[in-house]
Amino acid sequence: MTDHDLVRAARTRLTQAGLGLARTPLCVAGLALIPLQLHTYPLILVTVGVPLLLVFTALSRHYTGFYRRWASRVLEVEIPAPYRTPANRGPMTRVRTIATDPATWRDLAFLPVNAIVGVLCGVLPVGFWINGVLGFVMPVIWLDRGDVEYVLVDRDTPGNFVFAPLLGIAFLVLAWWATPRAARLHATVARSMLAPGATAALTDRVRVLADSRADTVDAQAAELRRIERDLHDGAQARLVALGLNLGMAEELLARDPRAAQELLAEARQSSTQALAELRDLVRGIHPPVLADRGLDGALRALALAHPLPVEVDLDLAGRPEAPVESAAYFAVAETLTNVAKHSGATDAWVRVRHDDGRLSLMIGDNGRGGAEPSENGGLRGIERRLAAFDGTLGIASPVGGPTIVTMELPCELSSVKTSSSSGTG
Repeated sequence: MTDHDLVRAARTRLTQAGLGLARTPLCVAGLALIPLQLHTYPLILVTVGVPLLLVFTALSRHYTGFYRRWASRVLEVEIPAPYRTPANRGPMTRVRTIATDPATWRDLAFLPVNAIVGVLCGVLPVGFWINGVLGFVMPVIWLDRGDVEYVLVDRDTPGNFVFAPLLGIAFLVLAWWATPRAARLHATVARSMLAPGATAALTDRVRVLADSRADTVDAQAAELRRIERDLHDGAQARLVALGLNLGMAEELLARDPRAAQELLAEARQSSTQALAELRDLVRGIHPPVLADRGLDGALRALALAHPLPVEVDLDLAGRPEAPVESAAYFAVAETLTNVAKHSGATDAWVRVRHDDGRLSLMIGDNGRGGAEPSENGGLRGIERRLAAFDGTLGIASPVGGPTIVTMELPCELSSVKTSSSSGTG
């Protein structure tokens, strides 16, 4: 460690110690929220209790929210708020939700614990630093005054001028070691009491899965309706016309071969168009190229058919499971469709990787930016498609561009290597 690194580390620890000491009044002040909130519950029976409870609960949650965010920064983990959402905005519904929410009572239990732990973790490191400095100052003080004691050592103690600096060094080492650990201990206590409990996390997970399942069912129903409509309006109508033309040609074959020949030509054209529409329909359900060549070949084919130049950069150690592969393909296809329709871009790119059990896809363009998911827009549909596989969608699209859409899907890959590829369509 260089001198510069040592000075920077010392400055960091002194700052941590100072901030820990500065938080101690806030830790103690939080105790005032306990009687304020508890005394409002009996007042719910009268009108004044309802707004008071809502106000004091909001204050308590802002207070614990500060420590939740602080603990998140110290521990470098996300600590979500565990509060239940009321069914409606009515005051009595909100009061009932607050009173029956376990997180409300965990917040109240946190306040006295936070006061004790916060004071200890804030005062002790500062005390160690002060005693460490005093170890070097005490010999000078003893030359002027003899009635000052320093950790059971005074001016009359044999070897005091040696023991005091040695004790100072010991305190400085202890302060160096304890300062960051005191902050982490305080943050760990806050996390253990303010993070969602196992039941709350399970309930939230069940809610997310239920919403995802409902979205998946709705998406599948909409897809089935689309397929039925396309078959009815497209291939089915052409096949009916084909049957009529063949029947008429059969009747005219003996007495008017020329007319029969024209009807047969129309029938051949109808069959060709019906076959093309069926191929398009099948491609919309599951492209054959995806089954044959995997995500690499399917995305390259998609890029070649796109109206804009699209660069594809894919490096996978195998193939994802078929449902995940299909979801990833259609999510990229929908995103590239949005790029062509709305972005005003001149080119786009697709990047696919697999790290830590997650398939990551990034789609970017050099368009005007400002993309935001609307309730019934294409991006919201992509989000619902990914949610069925516990996937996520992220959008970075500042006004003026560029736009980058990030998708992640948890999955494992097969053992078949998909070679790195980079191509432009």
